[in-house]
Amino acid sequence: MIRIANCSGFYGDRLAAARELVEGGPIDVLTGDYLAELTMLLLARSEEGYAKTFLRQMEDVLGTCVERGIKVVANAGGLNPAGLAERVRTLGTGAAVAHVEGDDLRDRFPAALTANAYLGAWGIVEALRGGADVVVTGRVADASLVVAPAAWRFGWRPDEWDALAGAVVAGHVLECGAQATGGNYAFFREVPGLAHPGFPIAEVHEDGSSVITKHEGTGGLVSVGTVTAQLLYEIGGPEYVSPDAVARFDTIRLEQEGPDRVRISGVRGGPPPPELKVCVNELGGFRNSMTFVLSGLDIEEKAAVVREALLPRLDGVDADVRLLPCEDGAQLRVVVRSPDEKRVGRAFSGAAIELALASYPGFHTTTPPADASPFGVYRPAFVPAGSVEQAVVWEDGTRTRIEPAPAAAPADTAPPPLDREDAQPIGRILTHRPRHRRQDVAGRQADIVEHPCIPFEELFDRPAVLHGAPQPGHPGEYAPSEGGELLAGGTLQLRNVELGRGHGSLLWRWRVVRPPCVDGDTARSGLGTPDICATPIDHSNECF
Repeated sequence: MIRIANCSGFYGDRLAAARELVEGGPIDVLTGDYLAELTMLLLARSEEGYAKTFLRQMEDVLGTCVERGIKVVANAGGLNPAGLAERVRTLGTGAAVAHVEGDDLRDRFPAALTANAYLGAWGIVEALRGGADVVVTGRVADASLVVAPAAWRFGWRPDEWDALAGAVVAGHVLECGAQATGGNYAFFREVPGLAHPGFPIAEVHEDGSSVITKHEGTGGLVSVGTVTAQLLYEIGGPEYVSPDAVARFDTIRLEQEGPDRVRISGVRGGPPPPELKVCVNELGGFRNSMTFVLSGLDIEEKAAVVREALLPRLDGVDADVRLLPCEDGAQLRVVVRSPDEKRVGRAFSGAAIELALASYPGFHTTTPPADASPFGVYRPAFVPAGSVEQAVVWEDGTRTRIEPAPAAAPADTAPPPLDREDAQPIGRILTHRPRHRRQDVAGRQADIVEHPCIPFEELFDRPAVLHGAPQPGHPGEYAPSEGGELLAGGTLQLRNVELGRGHGSLLWRWRVVRPPCVDGDTARSGLGTPDICATPIDHSNECF
């Protein structure tokens, strides 16, 4: 068994997590995931090109890791893994540091600000086999940070699909850090110590099964519920595609083995697709915003005065105008976006300020007029895996080329998951909470509706949770047939709620009515057509 811990779910996560994991109990490998899609764009605008917080964490723990034989694997290298590896060597711990490169494909995407292939585990495996204490990578698949140490420890071959798929599932649970231990959990009121949850650990076994846990005495919760919620985060259908293996999520078995211990077993896998996904970030345009403060009486009428004066000057510009209630009145927030920087720059914010003495009583804004700011847009692309030259680079400059992993034939490849900047897939969990009816319609990008009679492996054959149709080839993802703006994501979103977890929380305000489940056959035959009411409601006596 190998204990693999994750101290980071994003660039900006808790700095102390690395020290807490190293000092809080036994671990064999410390991993860190720092790279969301748009993080690559942020790093492109930085001087270093890598996650600087990783260096601060290594200052705290690397000496101890070397003494105890704890390996460190992190994708904190971002756009400059060589630079980060060199900086880690200067910490003076004597650690052997290697980095993995080959993911940077900007030469194939001339219009891109960044373009990075999602590499798999085998570069990291080669570095660990070669004696590296620290392995720094650029863009690798998140789960590969866990797959690689397990494959190294147990000597897995690249075609041991079931074992690799089991590790992919464990890695998917760990990749978002404390989201596996109660963070962002729909039923957060059940989570003890949520103010400071512990970070997750996977005890991976030679057959690919694992136990998800955390250090004893830390906050948070590891339960079948928290693990399931994380499993349904950022997925499509039952075939979860990674560059190491395709994991069949409809074969997963979860079992509460003890307090804060959930066993994952039974995972079946297959070969990865013959293509690697590429994270491409491009310039999306320019945006700006102004917020008007409305106080006292006649709030709606005051907002109407602003709309009548300002909106005619925004012709041809994407705009979102939203009245946001607050304690002493409301705020009218106007967000604009355009490919033309001038149209949403001072031409917009100056027009807003010009209303100051010629508008509603008590006029003021939360900010002075400002120029527009650029924003990037992420999109996925795909390239043949064999065309990407991955290599491990050692301190003396020696390079070890990594051969592509065996892949499925194109006709056998599962469709890539829905992954667009203008959409947010929402998964769902089905169970029964008789005393928490209101929480039956909740969640983040993962968990939405619960029902008593449907096992986990049958989720991918269920009807849509919301009005709408399944995305072609993606039976686990659904988009509402109305209100498409709700699912606009990331930098394309003009509203405050930008991420899928925020969209899931909006469903607190919707009524989803289900007939009661009589038996398993009834559940398997379908749950009927949901009835949705987008207004605040009392769920205390709902019948699902």
